[in-house]
Amino acid sequence: MFEHLRDDLRAYRGDWLAQGFWVMVAYRFGRWRYRLRSPWLRKPCSLAYRLLYKAVQVITGVELPCEVPVGRGLVIEHFGGIVVSGYAQLGEHCRLRQGVTIGLARTDRPCAPRLGDHVDIGAGAKLLGDIRIGNHVLIGANAVVLQDVPDHCIAVGVPAVIRPRTPQAAEGLA
Repeated sequence: MFEHLRDDLRAYRGDWLAQGFWVMVAYRFGRWRYRLRSPWLRKPCSLAYRLLYKAVQVITGVELPCEVPVGRGLVIEHFGGIVVSGYAQLGEHCRLRQGVTIGLARTDRPCAPRLGDHVDIGAGAKLLGDIRIGNHVLIGANAVVLQDVPDHCIAVGVPAVIRPRTPQAAEGLA
């Protein structure tokens, strides 16, 4: 847990007061408690996690359940209105901004997006359903993504149109 928290703190440039870092502390604690074998230890830690999760959710407006596999270096750039389904998967070094939803397209089919590494999601974007977002992908602000996005592409618009990234854009974000 502490190794991941060090990586998270590095991703937030050492800013302990970044609200996105608070979200990651609650998330990492929630994941860590699953490793406790003794129910006498796990149950109080589970209660503490639920209280911490709810407090962080109310303060930051970010819903990131500990059931979501999250890679290292997740950055929540701007807090508020971010919802990540418990069925989603996030790769390493992803970036989320305010108003992002990563969730189900239909409630009768619990399948959520799987994000690759180095995915940058713009403010207000919605990623819905059983889709795969490749590595080094940019999702534009307010885009609604309902289909797979291959590696090294950009998805913009409603519904999202997928375009290859230009070499200039790739250099600026590498």
